[in-house]
Amino acid sequence: MKQALEGFVSFARSLQGDEKSEAQTFLDHFFRALGHAGVIEAGATFEFRVAKKPGSAQLELIVGGNGAPKPKGGKKFADLLWPDRVLIEMKSRAANLEKHYDQAFDYWTHIVPKRPPYVILCNFDEFWIYDFAMEARTRSW
Repeated sequence: MKQALEGFVSFARSLQGDEKSEAQTFLDHFFRALGHAGVIEAGATFEFRVAKKPGSAQLELIVGGNGAPKPKGGKKFADLLWPDRVLIEMKSRAANLEKHYDQAFDYWTHIVPKRPPYVILCNFDEFWIYDFAMEARTRSW
C-alpha cells in the first residue's frame, strides 16, 4: 500500500488540480491506491444528486404564474458518495477548504438514508476529514 500511495502522490502532483476536469480521475486513482479496483467497483458514485430542500441557502428561485418568485426544488451534486462510508467534495488546487465547510455539511445533512459518517474536503493537495456523525451525536442543540 505504501508504494501505491507514493504512486498516487506522484500522479496527483502531475495534475493541474482543476475541479471540473480532473476530480474524477484523481478520486479513481485515490481509490486504486487504497486497494480498490476503482470508484465504481468499490460501490461509490460520482456526482451524487443531493435534493435541495425548501429553506436551503442554495435554493434557487423561479418566477411563479403570478409573477412572484417561488421556491424551486432541484438538485445539487456532491462529487463522490460512498454510501454509509464517506462523502467527498473536491475543490480546485489551492482552494481554501475552510470556505467550503458549510457546503459539505449541507450536502451531508441531505443524504438520507445512506448518510456516511465521514466527509472529506479535498483540493488535490490537502484532505480535510470530518466526522459529522460524531459531531451530531455530541453537539448540544
